[in-house]
Amino acid sequence: MNILLVYPEFPDTYWSFKHALKFVSKKSANVPLGVLTVAALLPREWNRKLTDMNVARLKDKDIIWADYVFISAISVQSASVRQVIDRCRDLKTKMVGGGPLFTEDYEHYNEVDHLVLNEAEITLPLFIEDLINGNPARIYQSDSFADLTKSPIPDYSLIKPGKYATAGIQYTRGCPYDCEFCDITALFGRRVRTKTPGQVISELDQLFRIGWRGSVFFVDDNFIGHRKKLKTELLPAIISWMKSNNNPFMFITEASINMADDDDLMEMMANAGFAKVFVGIETPEESCLMECNKNQNNNRELIDSVRKIQQYGIEVMAGFIVGFDNDPPNIFQRQIDFIQTSGIITAMVGLLNAPRLSRLYQRLKEEGRLTTKFTGDNTDYSMNFTPVMDKDELLKGYKKIVNEIYSGKSYYERVLRFLKQYNPVFRDRISFNKIMALLKSIFYLGILKKNRRYYWKLFFWSIFIKPKVFPLAVTYSIYGYHFRKVFRNIR
Repeated sequence: MNILLVYPEFPDTYWSFKHALKFVSKKSANVPLGVLTVAALLPREWNRKLTDMNVARLKDKDIIWADYVFISAISVQSASVRQVIDRCRDLKTKMVGGGPLFTEDYEHYNEVDHLVLNEAEITLPLFIEDLINGNPARIYQSDSFADLTKSPIPDYSLIKPGKYATAGIQYTRGCPYDCEFCDITALFGRRVRTKTPGQVISELDQLFRIGWRGSVFFVDDNFIGHRKKLKTELLPAIISWMKSNNNPFMFITEASINMADDDDLMEMMANAGFAKVFVGIETPEESCLMECNKNQNNNRELIDSVRKIQQYGIEVMAGFIVGFDNDPPNIFQRQIDFIQTSGIITAMVGLLNAPRLSRLYQRLKEEGRLTTKFTGDNTDYSMNFTPVMDKDELLKGYKKIVNEIYSGKSYYERVLRFLKQYNPVFRDRISFNKIMALLKSIFYLGILKKNRRYYWKLFFWSIFIKPKVFPLAVTYSIYGYHFRKVFRNIR
């Protein structure tokens, strides 16, 4: 078999970091980890090619070469998926669809020949067996969850590492919490499943062997979901591996805010090389946290929790949401004040949306409030339901938040507030791309842009007052440029 694995294009969104990537001469923020895992599940004798449309063009000759085109995607890639489907149909090449987009919305993809849904470790071998025997079905589904100890090492040989800013690893699937607006528990369950430390170390070894250095994203939806295993098994193994290899990586992950309650955990994560964690804070309004079942965030001083995590040298990135039924009229200013006071630089503020497999979707459907299809991008000013608050007022308030937190003055003040308090455990490694990023930032942000006085203020403060955070000062200046471009482009 000749198999072409296609990862469709991401639109220009908050998380694409498209406008920041050009500073570091990269094409894509993250490697297509799911596709690489699928590739490793295919029979070894099959020929495989990968086209990540975020780093390379999809060529007709590759589609024609393939017996099957495997497409894996999430909701925000749906427009690009449609283009891939049309091209495969025109060239008469059969398609196999998988991943969260097809799992949640498979009824809308009748053109796709075969749908391999849910977790590939379970359903893909069934499809392959039937295909080899000449009788493949159209849809493969499963209510079971995969044993991650049997998940293969992703096939990194298919990518060009230099095209990407961040590599990826997965340790867990599933989340012990059940937030109403989230579809993770529907996709992966509430029982947290883990790989073995040996599997994770083997994946780190593979990344090291292909020459990867720098950022590695643990893509777990809640990295601390199985805290006992994490503290007694995985983190000690990573700490040892990092020391023996001269700390080649800087880790990023996602976790719930209650990691702030465990000092030993935060110290171990920092010693293992975790420098950033994305936390779903959502809102400072407790009635909204109760509404969406975000119980782990309630009954705590959220800003104190953020600061405590950051005291361990782990930067907190965070998600915020407006559009809850219980949002008070002053929620927009409260969100602004929280973000500015906390010093959270990467603050992703979005409008509430309801993914199809979420409990929120079911509730809104019963209430007759669903309106349009979920786009997968909650920063594009779209909502797929009718909010309780007047929608014009909600959109006006949302614009107020993003305009304020990413304006030059407010943004650079927030960066400065964070860097004054932050002491990284590991220093950023110098590379040619980072030197070029510095020079480009001086030209674009320090000379061409009208906010250049804020750039230079941060630039010289970091050099003369706290030089060890100077690389971060440049990085965050570049991030701010990207965030302003994204929100300006979608208004």
